[in-house]
Formats: sequence, C-alpha cells, structure tokens
Amino acid sequence: MRMAHDRDVELRELEWFVALAETEQVTQTAERLHIAQPTLSRAIGRLENHFGVHLFDRSGKRLRLNRYGEVVRAHAIRVLGEVEAAQQRIASMIDPQCGVVSLAFVTSYGSWLVPRLVQEYRQGTPGVQFLLEGGPADTVVDLLRNESVDAAFCSPQPRDEDIHWHPIAKESLRLAVHDQHPLAQVKKIEMAELAGEVFVALRPEFGLRQIADALCSEAGFTPTVAMEATEIPTLWGLVGAGSGIAVLPATPRGALTKGTKQLVISDSGAVRTAGFATLLRRRQSPPVHRFIEFVHNHPLIHR
Repeated sequence: MRMAHDRDVELRELEWFVALAETEQVTQTAERLHIAQPTLSRAIGRLENHFGVHLFDRSGKRLRLNRYGEVVRAHAIRVLGEVEAAQQRIASMIDPQCGVVSLAFVTSYGSWLVPRLVQEYRQGTPGVQFLLEGGPADTVVDLLRNESVDAAFCSPQPRDEDIHWHPIAKESLRLAVHDQHPLAQVKKIEMAELAGEVFVALRPEFGLRQIADALCSEAGFTPTVAMEATEIPTLWGLVGAGSGIAVLPATPRGALTKGTKQLVISDSGAVRTAGFATLLRRRQSPPVHRFIEFVHNHPLIHR
C-alpha cells in the first residue's frame, strides 16, 4: 500500500477527523465545528489521500468508520492528547507562580545553601517546581554554558564573559587536622607553614580544590596531595584516619568528625564565596526571571 506524502497532516484536520469519527454524520459534525460541510469533506479527503486509503465506508449519505479509520483515530487521539499535554506543560512553565526552574550547584551547597534559598522562595510561590543537579564546579559551569540548566550556584567565579556571577554567600575556610597531629595544638595558622605537610583534597575539577590550590600558591608552595576524593565528608573521614590535612569549609564544633580538629587560617583569602551564575545571552522564562530577582535581592549569607 502506497501513501502520498506530498503534504503534512495538519492538527486541525486530525481534530475534525476525530470529531467526524464520533458522529459519522457530516452535517452534524460540521455544525458542531462551526465550519461548512464542503470544508469538512475536503479535509477528510486530504487525510485519505495522505494515508492512501478510505477511512470511512460510504453508503449513500451515510458514513461508517472502517478498520483503517479505526487505526488513524487511535493514533490521532494520542497525538492530540500529547499536543494538549505539551501546551498545558508549557503554560505552567511560563507562569511565574507555577513554572519550572532548573538549577545546577556545587555538590557541597546541596546540604545548606540551595535548600535554604529554594525553600525561602517556595514559601511565597509554592507552585514553582525546581529541578536540581549537583556536581563539581567545572561540570556545573558546563551545564550552564550548554543551557542544560537555567542558573547555577558555583565557586569560584567563572571566567566566561557571557556568565553573570552574583555573590550570594561566604564561607570561612579552616584547616582540618587529626587531633593527634602536631598542628592540633595551635588555634590559628598561616598557609605558608604547611609547605611540608601531606594534604587530602577534592579532585581538581571541584571549586574548593581550586581555591585551596590558589591559597597554597599564594603562600609560595604546591601542596603534596596524597589522596583525592569527590565529597567533603570523605575528606573529613580521611583526616580523621590520619591520611593528611585538608582545607575545608568551617564546620560547627559539634558536627566535627571524631578524631579531628579545625584551625583558623589567618590568610585573608581563606574564604569560599558562593555565587549565583546566569547566562547573559539567554532569554529567561518568567518563573526563572523571578527566581533570579529573588536571589539577587537576597542578603549575603555568612557561614
């Protein structure tokens, strides 16, 4: 069986066909659709030409949907249903009160910064849906560059000229050591004093590792890294096991891993600044634009 593919099927023709398949009455259907009978007949004729078969059996002025028509009706109903669902989903996405915002974030921000801001925002706009994806800094920025997400929480500041980066939170960095380490007896230390120490650290693609390496470089040395991990809790565990020291965000005393201490780093750069990044060239939907305004107007968080 050969089908004619010289033209595309229009959604309007499928809608009219489904309506006629329900009544099998051209006059009644045309009146219901507020169109002329010849217009409806020509539309059904174009569909039949497209599929290469008659979709109705005709006996005088009477129509009866045949087996080919049953197949087309089943698929037409699914197509029209999917289109309607897409329209409803897009309508919800562009509604500032109940749209969708996709965010990428540095993994460690998933334990405090992202939940705090998202929950504060949802208190005023509970209908907004958030799609969240954590990862290392390099991956997070790539997701933003590729427009796979609407915005991102990241650190350090990306160097891309087309990325706007707004500081939103500051974390003090501390030196984590085993409680039996010789340095455990001091309360404050300078990075230059750590030149001969063995470190444990996040992998190079993580923002915290990049900040820690920069601190060491400014102090005049390259750190000796014995082990690399992908999560901050793992680093605390390694420090507690005596595997090395680590530059980590300040942690409440009661939350410290057993067998560890944290020392104040006196260097002025011992701070991790979290920023909210967006693409300058991207046209944002209303719900995303509203969330961006919320973040930009939020007071700087200190931790």
